[in-house]
Amino acid sequence: MNIVTVVQARCSSSRLPNKVLLPVLGKELLIRQLERISYSFLAGKIVVATSTDDSDDKIENLCIKNKYFCYRGSLNDLLDRHYQAAKLFNAEAVVKIPSDCPLIDPRIIDNVIDFFINNSEKYDYVSNLHPATFPDGNDVEIMHFSALEKAWKEAKKDFEREHTTPYIWENYEIFRIGNYFWESGKDYSMTHRFTIDYQEDYDFILKIYEKLYPITPYFSLENILDLLKNEPELLEINKKYAGVNWYRNHLNDLKTITPDQTKII
Repeated sequence: MNIVTVVQARCSSSRLPNKVLLPVLGKELLIRQLERISYSFLAGKIVVATSTDDSDDKIENLCIKNKYFCYRGSLNDLLDRHYQAAKLFNAEAVVKIPSDCPLIDPRIIDNVIDFFINNSEKYDYVSNLHPATFPDGNDVEIMHFSALEKAWKEAKKDFEREHTTPYIWENYEIFRIGNYFWESGKDYSMTHRFTIDYQEDYDFILKIYEKLYPITPYFSLENILDLLKNEPELLEINKKYAGVNWYRNHLNDLKTITPDQTKII
């Protein structure tokens, strides 16, 4: 199965502009995340999908410099951008990982992909998000290219185009949906925030890298949780945003997302 992992990235983030270019131990945050994805055994070809907007020239140049594939497409229609990137590289299965997950554990990526491969005749789409159990910032979605193509052809609503996959996981009567749960049996999705949207998130992520990267560049989720257990004050850095996600803006639009899956600020 030809698997292509698409990481969508842009510089025009409204809450924290140029967040993917912020420095983390001498390299840009996006490059640190791509390094972590590269530790995955099953991610296949990694493609950064950015926009044709002039502001994203920096991302293309960064990819060229660091020898990562880059596709440029629509600024706001991320479903089209994802589809075109996957089509360009002849994907049979497409992995979606957002560029705001610089602490993502490559082992989790492999576990979700492996689950999909072993159940590829049973599911059109698998994620670890519906419902989520891992700490926010370990987002992995994988789907057959045919499912992505169907969504690309049929999705009409703005939020379906902007967020790439809602048309798939919302239409469970059309698509066969699977979910990969955290093996620990725990649910940290609303209490632990490893993603980046705010300055406090960056401060938290930087601390994690400073403490764990010198020990092992491919530090795991368990390594992070052990660190937080020993230094609980680190959790306080971005605690006020724990549980905050884009769902809060679309609770009236989404059928499968409930208010307890997001925090409104």
